[in-house]
Amino acid sequence: MTSKRASSAPVSLVILGGGGDLTKRLLLPGLASLLSRHPRPIQIIGAGLEKSDDAAWQQLVHDSFAGASHHPQVDTELDATEHEASWITADVTDGEQLTKILAACTGTPVLYFALPPVVTAEVCAALAKIDVPKDLRLAMEKPFGTDHDSAVALNELVARIVPESQTFRIDHFLGKSTVLNIVGLRFSNALLQGVWSNDLVESVEIVYDESLGLEGRAGYYDNAGALIDMIQSHLLQALAILAMEPIPRLNEIELRSNAAQVLRNTRVWQGDARTASRRARYTAGTIEGRDLPSYADAEGVDPSRGTETLAQVVFEVDTPRWRGVPFVLRSGKAIGKARKEISVRLRPAARIEGLAGAPAGDRIILEMKQEEVTFELTMNGSGDPFTLERNRMTVRKSAGHLLPYGQVLQGILDGDPLLSVRGDVAEECWRVVEPVIAAWRKDRVPLEEYPAGSNGPDGWDQDLHRS
Repeated sequence: MTSKRASSAPVSLVILGGGGDLTKRLLLPGLASLLSRHPRPIQIIGAGLEKSDDAAWQQLVHDSFAGASHHPQVDTELDATEHEASWITADVTDGEQLTKILAACTGTPVLYFALPPVVTAEVCAALAKIDVPKDLRLAMEKPFGTDHDSAVALNELVARIVPESQTFRIDHFLGKSTVLNIVGLRFSNALLQGVWSNDLVESVEIVYDESLGLEGRAGYYDNAGALIDMIQSHLLQALAILAMEPIPRLNEIELRSNAAQVLRNTRVWQGDARTASRRARYTAGTIEGRDLPSYADAEGVDPSRGTETLAQVVFEVDTPRWRGVPFVLRSGKAIGKARKEISVRLRPAARIEGLAGAPAGDRIILEMKQEEVTFELTMNGSGDPFTLERNRMTVRKSAGHLLPYGQVLQGILDGDPLLSVRGDVAEECWRVVEPVIAAWRKDRVPLEEYPAGSNGPDGWDQDLHRS
């Protein structure tokens, strides 16, 4: 347990859309991890159209905090933290009611948009027409906009409300210890500094395959799909940190500017979205002993949309350091073997005459779930030193002190945008995937199928490694 240090500045966290699944499943547990390790006076206000009241909201907060106590990052003494909770039933797209909500804040007001992107834009339009506190902070969930043009328009709208330094675009992947470990592994490790370029790197894979299906999220997911839900935001952020140039210091200017530089130079492999991308959706199958209906038959799904549940795109980063290296980004649902990792494959070393077996490309693997770093290295055989074999060396790291949402919330409540997505970066992420979205809408890339519980359509694994 780390020492606890209370922050002196009181904050009013207003969760717009507070009655939704995001609040209960991720946001409040993340807040619990933050408050248990860094106590601070905080006012937690829920706001939405639901006919709730203070007592019901206080019970929801209490239950969410209690339910998070099984996480090692959450202290069991959480009930002793200093916080108050209240609920406001309101139409959060209405300017007068937003004024009422802001007036209820007793500390620095933080509006957290736990809302769909279209509703977020409506709220911002209303905020732009009213007087808001000068210290107001806006925290917005991804996806930021619905395409490149809407992201640009939303950025322009937000800039009329608060400055960029008070705008926090949320990507909880940036709160994952594994993603942040890339910075230390790359820039504070003399052994690897000379490896990180196209001289020695053959390919990079960033994969987030999960065994879960829809889990009741059809309302959102069927309008997004794997490409927008995961690759457009989370995985491109991981790519940007992995491929950025060395930074002299870790602060929000250096980290986010270098990430933006990478994304400005990222494009679909060889400029052809038809050959560089693949998509599929799952049919009925069995995962870990449970039967899963086909995606098209799931409640809330419109099969005619052709929403993919598995997406794979090959990108290139057109900089001197990375030119010619394929970056394969993949994410899928209902996959039999969950795989959540960043894998850097090195070019094979020259063959040595007299040693049996060709040297394979060594790998550096960062597991995003188990907090592990693994090195796959070619060495002499254990029994026969005149042969070559692959060996794995793994470093298991402890989980971060905070849950991912707790890490992100700490930055928001402290006013530090280091782990938030800058406006130009949000726009670039949409630009990068626009050719793929366009190709898929024109059916230039077939929608394949795979049984739930499999590892995807036949041939995808081989294609992934061959890329």
